[in-house]
Amino acid sequence: MTDCVGSAYEDRVVVVTGSSRGVGFSIANHFLAHGAQVIGLSTASCSIESNNYTHYAVRIDESDQVLAVFRGIRKRFGAVDILINNAAVLTSQHAMIMPVSSAQDMINVNFMGAFLVAKECAKLMKKKKWGRIVNISSMAVSLEPVGDSVYAGCKAALTTISNVMAKELSAINVTCNTLGISAIKSDMLAQLPEEKIDAVIASLPIPRYANFEDISNVIDFFVSEKSSYVTAQTIYLGGVS
Repeated sequence: MTDCVGSAYEDRVVVVTGSSRGVGFSIANHFLAHGAQVIGLSTASCSIESNNYTHYAVRIDESDQVLAVFRGIRKRFGAVDILINNAAVLTSQHAMIMPVSSAQDMINVNFMGAFLVAKECAKLMKKKKWGRIVNISSMAVSLEPVGDSVYAGCKAALTTISNVMAKELSAINVTCNTLGISAIKSDMLAQLPEEKIDAVIASLPIPRYANFEDISNVIDFFVSEKSSYVTAQTIYLGGVS
């Protein structure tokens, strides 16, 4: 059971994609602990138990499913205040042996899925003329690690989506920013050889794994009422540039 320990996000409706595990699970709990109504989207069920949590099992890369979910969100909540676009899939493999199906999955979820959810959230943010969109990217965009050509490419495209949408949505007081996280212990990271990740971490200006407080600190900054003049920005963790 998630108990509120603060009210920083009281009366805010927050959508978190990929909320069933990993970073998304932690983000959902962070907002719940500070008073938000949280809507979680993921393909899997979620173990969060809170009266302030609503879960939708949905494939965000399927437009019909996304539209159906947002019809339900509109009917129940009326509007959305904050979107944390976190859901992603990763296959790390050399380009020459990357299965087309794996590459397509990354494009569908990491690029098109994120776009579809941002699009529908923006429509609901327009009702209040206030909103915050934070797209979760990766240090892979900057570091361009071997094996991550498609994953890094999709995350780079996500930054471009953020920046263009920031211009499009500024008139309705909606900001759109990007957080490029560095390696954090998660199910996704566990797919990769530990020695490969350790080598990447060792090369960072701040050579350590990220913790969740590193992530929530930037999210809280981006979604703050005081950050209304901050849009089309990307922050990388760990000193990545």
